[in-house]
Amino acid sequence: MMTENNHQDFNNENNSLEGEEINTPQEQNEVEATSTNTTEENEKKEPKKNKTGWQMFVSGIAGGLVVAVTGGTLLATGAFDDTLSEAEPNEETAEVASSNIAESDVTPVINEDSSSLSPAINQVSDAVVGVSNIQQTSLWEESDPAGAGSGVVYKKEGDYAYVVTNNHVVDGAKDLEVVLTDGESVPAELLGGDQLTDLAVLRIDAEHVEKVAPLGESSSITVGDTAIAIGNPLGNEFAGSVTKGIISGLERSVEMDLNRDGQPDWTTEVIQTDAAINPGNSGGALINTSGEVIGINSMKIATATVEGIGFAIPIDDAKPIIDQLETEGEVTRPFIGISAVDLSTVPAQNKQQDLELDDSVEDGVVVAEIQADSPADEAGLERYDVITKINDQAITSMMDVKNYLYKETNTGDEVRITFYRNGKLQTTDLTLVEQPVE
Repeated sequence: MMTENNHQDFNNENNSLEGEEINTPQEQNEVEATSTNTTEENEKKEPKKNKTGWQMFVSGIAGGLVVAVTGGTLLATGAFDDTLSEAEPNEETAEVASSNIAESDVTPVINEDSSSLSPAINQVSDAVVGVSNIQQTSLWEESDPAGAGSGVVYKKEGDYAYVVTNNHVVDGAKDLEVVLTDGESVPAELLGGDQLTDLAVLRIDAEHVEKVAPLGESSSITVGDTAIAIGNPLGNEFAGSVTKGIISGLERSVEMDLNRDGQPDWTTEVIQTDAAINPGNSGGALINTSGEVIGINSMKIATATVEGIGFAIPIDDAKPIIDQLETEGEVTRPFIGISAVDLSTVPAQNKQQDLELDDSVEDGVVVAEIQADSPADEAGLERYDVITKINDQAITSMMDVKNYLYKETNTGDEVRITFYRNGKLQTTDLTLVEQPVE
């Protein structure tokens, strides 16, 4: 299934929510990246240009793909929409007139076994904070909170405390604030964010923090285990909300459309839970009954026909990313220096006449551009080469290239590229290097 992660909106005036789409083989489902926003959408669209000829076809697509393997460039809007829009009510999300809720309208719900979970919840709850994304919508207006999500204080060292949240919660922020459990707002510094994993790390003064959440191991959980989600659904008014469910699935693969072109750019593996995850819960904690963080809440499927499907980033996957963001401000990934288009998108006539491929070659990627002095350049790859394998991994799309390089290789590794040039099968070896700083 393919997911478009989008900011979720919660307007304090109309209290309406807005979600996003996730595509399944059966139907189109909307996936909510569960932060909250209140600004108007301001997405710029580039005018389309008419292109003719085979070279124009490849060049045109290459321009939109220069991100793919050259690193974060190809993923420049990444997993989430950069625009912030004002929420509109819809039939799939309920309106919440929170300002009109009186104590007499609230019915206490008693769970017979909830007392056994209190120690676990108390161990983490004070370490789950709110994160306010403050943006300036125009030159003539003061900066206002554009969205609110959640975060987890995972470390306190020296003069600073560190908070992990979702990248889409802090995306586009002019300033950031962390809202503590007592309601106090303190300024936060963004140390780094990563679009592919949807993680970001903030830093605040240690004097404001008393509790740090212990990080557990997501590898130790099994389907059916109790899962507890803690966060700030619908903004800070419901800060510290706790919901309980179970682990519904492990290693769920969700395809992400990072640049919103209708094609999957990245596949992320997540924990599935039926613990309620609502707009504003993004970046909050998914914990076990021992009070350990096993996941960072990220998104949910929200349609009228789907209920109780939320996702969290496994903490074992998050830990190395958090460490890199905290110390280096970015995530280092292998780089080969090409942009390419999927062979499946090439017209049959061009495939036969320009690439000289017969019908037996069905999958691969066509090299559109090669960065000068890159590993691909030094290995002798050329424009219009059709890559079909990296080592023994078959390549059918640019997503395959990124998934294999980013998940299975490291900087300094030597890989073998199998490719067709003018219809003839060839191989070349290249050494992966670190993504250049732009």
